[in-house]
Amino acid sequence: MRVISGIYKRRRFDVPHTFKARPTTDFAKENLFNVLSNYLDFEDNVTALDLFAGTGSISIELVSRGCDRVISVEKDPQHFAFICKIMKEVKTDKCFPIKGDVFRYIERCSEEFDFIFADPPYALKELSSIPDKIFEHKLLKPEGLFVLEHGKDLSFESHPNFIEHRHYGSVNFSFFRAKEQADGQPTL
Repeated sequence: MRVISGIYKRRRFDVPHTFKARPTTDFAKENLFNVLSNYLDFEDNVTALDLFAGTGSISIELVSRGCDRVISVEKDPQHFAFICKIMKEVKTDKCFPIKGDVFRYIERCSEEFDFIFADPPYALKELSSIPDKIFEHKLLKPEGLFVLEHGKDLSFESHPNFIEHRHYGSVNFSFFRAKEQADGQPTL
């Protein structure tokens, strides 16, 4: 696993072969962050949430690029320990790994984020409900951005918060944005 840009650029972390996680490829990650740079300035006090954090690849990239605060939620104990290990190696106080179930975290979270990334297992039966849950529980700040990584069989183009879709090989990203009503409250 390689950090693409920022203060930890070119740092490599060896992911154990026993991991079940499917990390976002470097190619897809690099292209994703190129697109994200049009939406967000990560050095502008951005808070981020990385759901189904897996190896922590997106979390370390967010921290490297200047994100002010990143919460990484991962259920698997091995993956959670790996995320903690790499954050300790780089000596950052910007990432807060949480070992737990993503859906429980979404239901109980009272914080709003500038950016949310979710990379669930492609076979997860609840995958298509994730955008609705993010917006129902108001996890995005007004004009916040949510990116969902998913397989090619899903389309979110009819979702009211959908703004664009990108694909890089077999990796698909759907982008969603919180929208404001006239009274300034985020809408679905």
